[in-house]
Amino acid sequence: MEAVNVKLDAAADKVLKVIDKSVADQKGAYNVRYNGQPLCHGDSEHIKIRRKEDKQGIDVYIDKDAKGEQVHIPVVVSVSGMTDIVYNDFYVEPGAEVVIVAGCGIHNSGCDSARHDGIHAFHIGKGANVRYEEKHYGEGEGSGERILNPVTKIYMDEDSVFTLDTAQIRGVDSTVRETEVEMGARARLQVTERLMTHDKQTAVSNMEVRMNGDGSSAQIISRSVAKGSSVQTFHPKAVGNAGCHAHIQCDSIIMDQAEVCSIPEINARHIDAQIIHEAAIGRINDEQLLKLRSLGLTEEDAEAVIIENFLQ
Repeated sequence: MEAVNVKLDAAADKVLKVIDKSVADQKGAYNVRYNGQPLCHGDSEHIKIRRKEDKQGIDVYIDKDAKGEQVHIPVVVSVSGMTDIVYNDFYVEPGAEVVIVAGCGIHNSGCDSARHDGIHAFHIGKGANVRYEEKHYGEGEGSGERILNPVTKIYMDEDSVFTLDTAQIRGVDSTVRETEVEMGARARLQVTERLMTHDKQTAVSNMEVRMNGDGSSAQIISRSVAKGSSVQTFHPKAVGNAGCHAHIQCDSIIMDQAEVCSIPEINARHIDAQIIHEAAIGRINDEQLLKLRSLGLTEEDAEAVIIENFLQ
């Protein structure tokens, strides 16, 4: 795989450090994408990265002997008016243990929209254990929007484990997040989604988890903070097609004139499917603010502490 002979500018380098501060020291497998092109990449003994020939994106092959390894695949966009669409597939052999660190940061200093759509598919072999960490971030003094539309598709063989930890830090004007999961027998899924919106930003998160094998289980936790006049909509759905367990929990803090809509959905199609959903939306508790202000914090600083701990 050839990389372009381009270096990150100061603004792009700052964004990269926000979404993946450790990639600069990565000695193993990594692939950095910058303004629609591969900037640099490296393989490890057990992880190989290959560029797709029919469309933009990469195929990542993780063999069964990968134990405790990491692969980093951050994306940075810093050109106003750019739409970058990339298709990444991950093939994880049975028994592998790996951490995949991804995410996208956009710096937009212009008046046109900058957009990245990352379509990721994970093919998880029997007994493999995968942790996928994803961060989204936007900044820039321009009036152009920063748009991120991730699509995540996860196919889990029996006895596999997948942990999805995704966070939208701030600065993303519009996002539509689509997540689909297919689970085999005794597969285990843990999802933690953290989302921050402010100003006039909008965020939609759609998630459907289909538990197709006996003994499969899923826990989905969504935590969000909506500020300004931003609007958030959550629609997580758990479908039990076999004897399974699932728990959906959506908690949101609403501030200012923001709007939050949470629509957890459960669908039991088997007599032994056990699925629970919970949703809670509320404002910051006045007593919490008073306690922190009694320690010398301003109201703004106290709110920041509460939000930071809530989103951890």
